[in-house]
Amino acid sequence: MSEIQRPGALYQQVATAIREAILSGEFAPDSLLPSEAQLMTRYGVSRPTVRNAIAALRAEGLIDVRHGKGSYVRSSGQPVLTLERGVSRTSDGKFVMPNGDIWQEAEEPSTYRTHTTRDTGRLLQLQTEEALFGCDRLLIDPSTGTRAMHRTLIPFEVAEAVPLLGQEPCKPSAALYGVLTQAGHKLTWAETVRARMPLPDERTTLQLPDATPILHVCRVAHGTDDRPLILEELRFGADRAELAYRITADKQPARRPRA
Repeated sequence: MSEIQRPGALYQQVATAIREAILSGEFAPDSLLPSEAQLMTRYGVSRPTVRNAIAALRAEGLIDVRHGKGSYVRSSGQPVLTLERGVSRTSDGKFVMPNGDIWQEAEEPSTYRTHTTRDTGRLLQLQTEEALFGCDRLLIDPSTGTRAMHRTLIPFEVAEAVPLLGQEPCKPSAALYGVLTQAGHKLTWAETVRARMPLPDERTTLQLPDATPILHVCRVAHGTDDRPLILEELRFGADRAELAYRITADKQPARRPRA
């Protein structure tokens, strides 16, 4: 028995002892933690103290409680899926997405009308409450079970100039890029990535373990005049997938000779 003899709240002392056992490898990743009764005996504390300690470790992301099975040590391994980010074109001018063939739609896409928020308006360079066409998809990678939420937002004013966008806003990304190119746009893209804790609906939809952040990827397609045309958002669990980028050196503009 490893009785607790440290300063601080008792449950915090127990949490510290269990944390040290996890980090030392005594409790291995993906292994089932000892039962509440076993932890009570090990540390000489009450059941409420053990439960509070487990709750604290869940909040830290060290433990994942699986209902009906018990508490498991969170895996510290690498993400199971690498998403290559980029856009390519074939010899006949069609756009190709690096990971376009791994995703399957887990349910029918949802098309709707919405408005810009502070965040989406900033990315699309629009005021708030500007009208948008939206399309939400729930995607799944069948080989790993990784789930992702994909959203496409198209301003009404862009759809008015390119009517097919408003008629079929749920086309795949590569097809939307093709429509814009046929309308005369030379496209460029800008992408940002941020990590944040999920909202309740995101946590449920993506089937995330406790205390798991998501990666929120925003890609904006710009037209010939550098005007934002389409915003795409991709959200997935940071424990399941990672992003990979190919980086090339930009050519520096020629320096003008001094007069």
